[in-house]
Amino acid sequence: MPKRILEGVVVSDKGDKTVVVKVERTILHPVLRKTVRRSKKYHAHDEANAYKTGELARIIECAPKSKLKTWEVLPKASA
Repeated sequence: MPKRILEGVVVSDKGDKTVVVKVERTILHPVLRKTVRRSKKYHAHDEANAYKTGELARIIECAPKSKLKTWEVLPKASA
């Protein structure tokens, strides 16, 4: 089974080698048929402490690294 890759905004980089990424998705409300935004925060492992608050980050599933961290950030794309 392939690993999921999600994209979101870094909302916290205070932990050492850890960032919190907020991922938003849109769903259709079952009754109102209106598009609704839902968000979830994921703790991700950032080995190089490369990401700062406000940056866009892509995260990928991995084996659990701690109680909360089961995701890791993909390295920044070099321009």
